[in-house]
Amino acid sequence: MKTVFILAKHFLSTTKHKAMSKPSPTAYASYFQRYIDQVPENDLFTAFSNQTAGIEDFLNSISEEKSNYAYAEGKWTIKELLLHMTDTERIFNYRALCIARGEKQDLPGFEENDYAALSHANERSWKSLVEEFLLVRRSTEAMFAGFSQEVMNNAGTANSNPATVMSLGFTTVGHYYHHKKILEERYL
Repeated sequence: MKTVFILAKHFLSTTKHKAMSKPSPTAYASYFQRYIDQVPENDLFTAFSNQTAGIEDFLNSISEEKSNYAYAEGKWTIKELLLHMTDTERIFNYRALCIARGEKQDLPGFEENDYAALSHANERSWKSLVEEFLLVRRSTEAMFAGFSQEVMNNAGTANSNPATVMSLGFTTVGHYYHHKKILEERYL
């Protein structure tokens, strides 16, 4: 999997882009402020690069046995949490792509608990879930690297809330940090 990271890093480093500053709070649902606030960088591509550098080692530090752990009755296992992160990143990517391409319709929301209940994450190996997340992340970075500055500012709606391509990028980075913190504080 490190080969995939090296290739994606090369792609991102050879793709020319301007600094992509944090979006205005009017560019996204207020609920997502909690994610965007967790992103220390002010440039989206720097944020992706800095975050992605440690993801693989962090996820691979969790054992197969530990990945079946839930910290309380009725809470997700680590496997379910990681697949939620993967699902959510895909959904944010879909929204970003639609808005980048000029979609005018309100994009649908999703109920994370319903998705988790139907994910069958606990029937999969930890390794397969980690590999899937890493592939999705590489795809995320490649997609955002391909957007122009103008496209990054495109605005639309998702779940009846404002969203820009840029805000979805920062929300993606912050969503990972949010759940990594939960993993570290409650699971590990």
